Amino acid sequence: MNVALYGPARDAWSFTERGGTDVRRYRSALVIGPSSMEWQDDTFTVHFEEATAPLPGRVSGTVRIHPLALADASFVLDTNGRHRWAPIAPIARAEVDIRRPASARWTGMAYVDSNFGSEPLEDGFSGWNWGRATTRRRTVVTYDSVRRDGTRDLIQHSFDADGRAEPLEPLAPTRAPRTLWGMERIVRVDPGTSPRVVRTLEDTPFYARSQLSGRYLGEDAHGVHEALSLDRFRTPAVQFMLPYRMRRASP
Repeated sequence: MNVALYGPARDAWSFTERGGTDVRRYRSALVIGPSSMEWQDDTFTVHFEEATAPLPGRVSGTVRIHPLALADASFVLDTNGRHRWAPIAPIARAEVDIRRPASARWTGMAYVDSNFGSEPLEDGFSGWNWGRATTRRRTVVTYDSVRRDGTRDLIQHSFDADGRAEPLEPLAPTRAPRTLWGMERIVRVDPGTSPRVVRTLEDTPFYARSQLSGRYLGEDAHGVHEALSLDRFRTPAVQFMLPYRMRRASP
């Protein structure tokens, strides 16, 4: 279970791997140790109770996500059909109740998707740049991946409040400033415009998550961008560092 909280004063991060005996799957729920995800009628509810690393601490809270609509689109990402991406609720409303590390509550827009596959990501891809931005009426998603065999795949779709997906005219790839770890950030926006990085949320040797703003479908919009280098992820140096950030709970 991965939980990431970003605040004006402090952040909190938890990523815990657990053994098979700590994972239980039901028709409408997934339980991972003390945390869970569950569909309750038309609401997707996430309860989390996790420990942070490398600094010890706790994160706990509940997030309730109310989709405006569910999307039925699913996309194959690789040439062998081993990896798929599904935008489950591209436009949704969230109610957030954080108990630790500090009490906080808020509501706002939300987004839910899923990646799944039958082999490790690093076996199928060299890396990707992914972005999501929400305009007044639509959510725009771009998924620009480089497969392990060197071929590329580009998904550019917008989703409306009814969950319907429409392919977009090509957006322009624009280079945002590199992160401190030198991660390249390729952001796709309306042609003739440039994105602005509002905040770098995660800056690691192989992964960067950023809050950004840009022009989409002729509107100014806010969103999130992720850059992933699976070539870097595979290096011995990164594999050595991972256990300091990712906890592995004993069965």
